[in-house]
Amino acid sequence: MTAPFPIVDAHQHFWDLGRNRYPWLQDEPMIPFRYGNYSAIRKSYLPADYRRDTEGYRIEGSVYVEAEWDRDDPVGEMTYIDGLRRSEGLPTVAVAHARLDDGNVEAILERQAAFPFVRSIRHKPRANTSPRDTTPGGMVGAVWRKGFSLLPRFGLRFDLQTPWWHLHEAAGLARAYPDTQIILNHAGLPDDRSPEGIAAWKRAMSMLAQCPNVAVKISGLGEPGQVWTVERNRTVILDTIDIFGEDRCMFASNFPVDGLVGSLATIYAGFAAATKALGSAVQAKLFASNARRIYRFPS
Repeated sequence: MTAPFPIVDAHQHFWDLGRNRYPWLQDEPMIPFRYGNYSAIRKSYLPADYRRDTEGYRIEGSVYVEAEWDRDDPVGEMTYIDGLRRSEGLPTVAVAHARLDDGNVEAILERQAAFPFVRSIRHKPRANTSPRDTTPGGMVGAVWRKGFSLLPRFGLRFDLQTPWWHLHEAAGLARAYPDTQIILNHAGLPDDRSPEGIAAWKRAMSMLAQCPNVAVKISGLGEPGQVWTVERNRTVILDTIDIFGEDRCMFASNFPVDGLVGSLATIYAGFAAATKALGSAVQAKLFASNARRIYRFPS
């Protein structure tokens, strides 16, 4: 399918396993992963691969998101991405990594923000494996929040990846720091598609959506053992847009990770089919213009 409108991919990755270190992609044993066996993506994925996967689509820019590079060298990842941008023209902007609860976080944030294409930081807070576990997650920690409080000083947003059962904590974070743009990754990870699971996810998303400084990426919707189909994902896509509104949602490929559950063409065709009734003006926001605005793309 060729998309009838331009796309800004709001969440994608590159990695070169021959040059750089990504423990989760290179070490043994493999870590537990929400899509199950991920051996198929334990190989280099570079701009040439991405251009092959996006052939037929009008990709006008992308947001690179940190790929769990060696945590002892977070600035090295952005140095590598800087080189890719110069040689390949991709990505357009990037989400870097910094441990917000690290003693030298201020220095790391300063160095990451010095790259003119870095727009945001992602540090996945500690999360429980099930909604039945009500232990507080990492976002409520005083040291973690102190690091989070530094983001506006460097003009940085925050990309939040956490399961929906921690979104009440995310809402508290957003209210405490209303001047920091938070971007929820992967629609809050609605893995449980039972009626009860979707209802609980919707309640959590609705609470977070009350915070005007939160936007959301509709991506990473795959399920273990299931091929990506619009039928399985239509409800999540449309509910997310209904909850957050057409101006705070962005579509993204999460490639190559979501290549485990479907081709990029399948996923983007599904986004288009699910939102066709919303009209081309709304689709233009979801596929491109919201990402340009929220991540402050260069004009």
